[in-house]
Amino acid sequence: MSASVLPPFDALDPNLAVEAAAEAWGLTLDGTFETFPSYVNRVFGFRDEEGRHWVAKFYRPGRWSADAIAEEHAFLAELAAEDAPVVAPVPGLDGSTLQLLEIEDESGSVLEVPFALWPKKSGRGFDAESESDWLRLGALAGRVHSVGARRTAPARRRLAPGLLRADAEALLGAGVVHPDCRGEFVEAFELAEGRVDAALEALPVQRIHGDFHRGNILDRGPEGLLLVDFDDTATGPAVQDLWLLLPDHAAACRRELALVLEGYAEFRELPAGSVAAIESLRFLRMVSYLAWQARQRADAAFPRHFPDWGGRAFWLRECADLLDQARLVADGA
Repeated sequence: MSASVLPPFDALDPNLAVEAAAEAWGLTLDGTFETFPSYVNRVFGFRDEEGRHWVAKFYRPGRWSADAIAEEHAFLAELAAEDAPVVAPVPGLDGSTLQLLEIEDESGSVLEVPFALWPKKSGRGFDAESESDWLRLGALAGRVHSVGARRTAPARRRLAPGLLRADAEALLGAGVVHPDCRGEFVEAFELAEGRVDAALEALPVQRIHGDFHRGNILDRGPEGLLLVDFDDTATGPAVQDLWLLLPDHAAACRRELALVLEGYAEFRELPAGSVAAIESLRFLRMVSYLAWQARQRADAAFPRHFPDWGGRAFWLRECADLLDQARLVADGA
């Protein structure tokens, strides 16, 4: 996984984006328009003259291939067909859910931006408090995974042995780890690598949401919970989607984890050894997130979202956290 920067995403004008979506789906708009606070992609909301609300997502160029995005859309379509609580993208006039916008930046280079359209579904954030709340979260994950296990997604990111090394080497090779912290970074990586790879080798994998935290779950009242943002759909161990729901390390969340697993078991059983792999998967996610940030660092919006990224103080904090987590992994926590 290279940490080379992705093409800047700065030439996408919101008005151009909305016009492109309206044309591709044959919509006549009423002028209502909003920009959602998404950093990874550009997301815009608007309303047509029939009063229908829409959300258009413009994917960050270079992040996913067309095949990978098609697999995200296919997963959503399968879930929607099973009445799972998700929102699937709608086909454009040409019958495809994935469209392409070509824009020219200041240098004259042409940037191809994939985009798609969803009907807007609103809801409030879901803050799990009661036992029944945690059971509901587990059941939601189980329902999604029961569909996810039916087919494969070969073009999506795969959580497999070697991924940690690839992400760590990408960071070191790009020279973004501060020189004062490289030793601690390498120490953390070497402490954790064996256990991370062993955990990934031992567990079966399937299609998963990939970013199944509570911020991506909306409460729609009588309609129930709604799972959104399948942008990080991946192939990986099922437990990857479960531990992200927890408010702390697994050892500090035994009650919540037990309830999530109970709810999950309504739809399917978690493979043996999954819980023991949680802290290894957490370490992998920490390093992968840093590698992801490194690939975005040329984007004009990046400094606004990550103002201290890459400095000495930043890497001192990150490497301290990585070492703490690596020691948990090495101790088998």
